[in-house]
This record gives sequence, structure tokens and C-alpha cells, in this order.
Amino acid sequence: MASNPSAFLKENFIFHRIILVLLLSCTPDSTNLSYDSSSQESSPLSVPSKPLLRTLPLDGHFNFEDIQYAAKDFGGRYHNLPFAVLHPKSVSDISSTIKYVFKLGSASGLTVAARGHGHSLQGQSQAPNGVVIHMESLRQPKMRVHNGGSPYVDVSGGELWINILHETLKYGLAPKSWTDYLHLTVGGTLSNAGIGGQAFRHGPQIDNIYELEVITGKGEVITCSGKQNADLFHAVLGGLGQFGIITRAKISLGPAPERVKWIRMLYHDFSMFSRDQEHLISRKITFDYIEGFVNINKTGILHKWRSSFTPSDPLQASLFKSEGKVLYCLEVALYFNPHESNVISKRVNELLSELGYIRSTLVMSEVSLVEFLDRVHLSEMKLRAKGLWDVPHPWLNLLVPKRKIGDFAKEVFGNILTDNSNGPILIYPLNKSKWNNKTFLVTPDEDIFYMVAFLPSAMPSASGTESLERILAQNERIKSFCSTMLPEVKQYLSHYSTQEEWQSHFGPQWEVFVQRKLEYDPLAILAPGQRIFPRTSAKRTVARVQVT
Repeated sequence: MASNPSAFLKENFIFHRIILVLLLSCTPDSTNLSYDSSSQESSPLSVPSKPLLRTLPLDGHFNFEDIQYAAKDFGGRYHNLPFAVLHPKSVSDISSTIKYVFKLGSASGLTVAARGHGHSLQGQSQAPNGVVIHMESLRQPKMRVHNGGSPYVDVSGGELWINILHETLKYGLAPKSWTDYLHLTVGGTLSNAGIGGQAFRHGPQIDNIYELEVITGKGEVITCSGKQNADLFHAVLGGLGQFGIITRAKISLGPAPERVKWIRMLYHDFSMFSRDQEHLISRKITFDYIEGFVNINKTGILHKWRSSFTPSDPLQASLFKSEGKVLYCLEVALYFNPHESNVISKRVNELLSELGYIRSTLVMSEVSLVEFLDRVHLSEMKLRAKGLWDVPHPWLNLLVPKRKIGDFAKEVFGNILTDNSNGPILIYPLNKSKWNNKTFLVTPDEDIFYMVAFLPSAMPSASGTESLERILAQNERIKSFCSTMLPEVKQYLSHYSTQEEWQSHFGPQWEVFVQRKLEYDPLAILAPGQRIFPRTSAKRTVARVQVT
């Protein structure tokens, strides 16, 4: 009796699929997956000579000297010197470079990393003895704003969000979703997610993209969208740079308001604080921006805000004491145009009347949209002036499901942390229904989940609570608690040391993640700083070719 052809093909496909996963899932020693954060340079690799790279026909150029800046990032803990830095002036510069590295094969060990504004945290934009691409040098295509029924802006992957804001405002338009800090590149935030106080309504930045141009790990230049090359489109958005380098993006725009009502208020009780946040993000008519902060044992919070905000009750505000307490700040904003002032004031009062904040702590301000969205930059300039910006930033970002946020807050804010004098702690809810589930961005499996971001700065030569060692130990305690008691918690801007941890992070998505890597970056050339896949060996490449 003849065998069933379809059954045979199905069985054969499954076998090949398993083999493919195993080839990239084999976990080498941890030293092959992570780099020593204390070293200034990684161990030498077999790389081509400088003259060979110099012969590539480019519109831009390579740098081989004075490239120490590319061995650092905002996190300030990992230092891996590249072999060269590419300053591209065209997309073909990046494509030609990656094609060259791909043709060298596995033996070279050469890797490529895209570096935006250098704001990554754990060496993700670094390429030890590899090639770092300085994406801010890429200014093609020239930024173009398209009006119409579905307006968008067409920009380079190396463009900064702050520049996009200024350009789109000329047309009365602006992107809908933002991060709190705008001096980041488009490619950088879209490779992660891009989360801020508008994400509860519009989703993260990766969910507001119409189209991308991507260069894969083979050097191919591919245009992709939700309808064209959709697998690559959804892989790259939130894909940590593993599948391609974003060189162009079409970003959705909406009407831009002129003014912003900016409001802050404090809570003693976490359950009331979280209840009010969840109420606001679930309301159809609500604020345009919603975030929260945790203040632990801070002195004179309201006094520090008064230069920017006006207390609703100055006398009561002057009597309020914050030291020795854990307080929760709800920060909200409502966008409007000047002719809407009366309507907006009524709406603000209506929304505030539904909340259970401490009445004496309500403070308000009115600013332009640019002043509001670019507010963190003012803090940056002050810190730079004091020499306190370029210090280690051992940040920890977590996504916590709603049903566990009370347990999380009780342990972390009640026991693990004693103060937060060296950086803000953000905490605010998000609606999963606004997020695209086709990307590799991992979130808790619950309708509402919280972003909790610990954003400390380790002061130079500091001891005690502001020392790097103390902050890192504190982070480990938080992660250990989550791993043991709250396994549903997921890391955002993820960082792990072993492939087993990455596999656990991605869970059921891991197999597809590996398949996409094999398809778009089969030699594991791209984004080595994420430490997900080791550079593919020649032996493994041959085995894979034989299997396929």
C-alpha cells in the first residue's frame, strides 16, 4: 500500500523544523554569550584588515581610530571596543557593509551593531571587535510629511524623535505615541517598543508604524509592512535588532494640539492610586497622558514642584510633609487648543472629581506641547552642567500584570527599597488591547498590565544608597523576588546572560523567533550586544545547509 504523501511531507517538515531550532538553540558556555562588563576591550577575533573595508565603495566612510565612544552607552557598565565605525550617508553604505561581512562567512567572527543616540543600557548597541553603524549619520530619505486621510511622516531610521516633532508641527500634526525622552533615534525605539504615557490609548510606538525599510543580516534591503513581507515587519518591530536594521519608517500622525494642561497629585494608599489609574485608562473620555511615580522618603516634594506648578491650595500645600513616607504621584495631561480653554477646564474638574488623591497636593501647570513632550531634556541639560549625566545608569524595567501589582508594590516599595533619591521610579498601567500581538515584544498575559521602571543614576565614587554596587544588588533582589513569587512579570529592554533565560523570556514565541533569525540573519551577524545568539560557527553553518 502506498504511503500518504501529505503525511510524509508534514512529518519531514516537522523534523527539519526541530533540527533548525536545535541548531540555534544549542547553548555554549556563558562566556560566549556575555561580555565582561569591566573590560575595555573584548578578546581579539579573526577580522579582516582595515584596507579591505576601506576598499568598499561608499558614500560615507569608516573610522578605525578615535572610536572609543562606540564602546560605551548610556548604561555605562559595558565597554566593548569595535573594530570600526561606519558613518553611512546612504542605505547602500549599510547594505554593502553587511553583504561584505556576510560573504566573509562564519570564520571571520565579525558582527555588526546599529548605534542610534547611544542610549541603550546593557551594551546592546556595541559590537566587540565588530562594526558599529553610526545611524545618526544616515539622513536619507529626507524627512517628508504626508497630509491626507491617514497622515504620516517618512523618516530615516537614524532620525531623532525631537526633530520629527518640530517638523510635523509645521503641518499641525504630530506622532501619537511617545517615549518620555525624545532625543532617541527612530530605529532605536522601534527595535524595542517605545513606551510612554500615551501608550494606554495609542499603544507603543511600534504599533503606530505603516511601513519600514529594513536591511537584513544578509545585506538585503527589504520594504515591509503589515501587508508586504509581514513576517519581517512584525519581527523587526520590537525584535531587539536581531533580524534587521531599520533604515526608514512611515510613522502615523494625528492632529497636534497647541497647549497642555499638566497636573500632578499625591496618594498615601497604593490601592487607591492604582485603582484611579486603571479607572482613567479605561474611561472613553479621559486624559491624553497618564503616568505614575513612586516617592520613597523624599523631603519637600511639593516645594520642588512649585517652580513649574501652581498648587490648587497654596496654604495647605505649604503644610504638607512628605519625608519618611511612601507616596504615589499621579501625573496626567490633557491636550487642547486655546479656544477650548473653558471646555477643557470643565473636563479636568470632572475627571479629578472622580479620583481619591490627597486634595492638598494637587498642582497644575499649562505649557506648550513641545515643552511638555521634551520636558526630560531640561533635566538632562541641568545634569550635564553638573557632570552627572554621563554616569552609570543601572536601570531595570518590568511589566507587571494587574492582578499582581499589589503584591509587587507591597514587597518592593515596602521592604526592598528604602529610598529613591538617586532616580525616579515610574509606575503606570497599559491596555493590552491597544498592543499588536504579532510582534516579539513580550508582555504579561493580562488585559491590563503595569510598566514599572527603576531609573537610578550611580554617582561617581559614591557609597551607600547611590553606589553602583548597592543599586545592582537592589535590582537583583527585585528580579529574584519576581522570579520566585511573580513569574508572570516580564522584563522590558530585556537583558539576560544565557540563552536559556532568553528562551524562558520569549516562551512559546521562542521557536518562531529562532526561525526568523535563521531566515533573516542566518550567521548571527546582527546585534551581538543583546547576547541572544553567538556568532554562528562554520561547522554549524554546514550542518544547517545539509539539513535544508
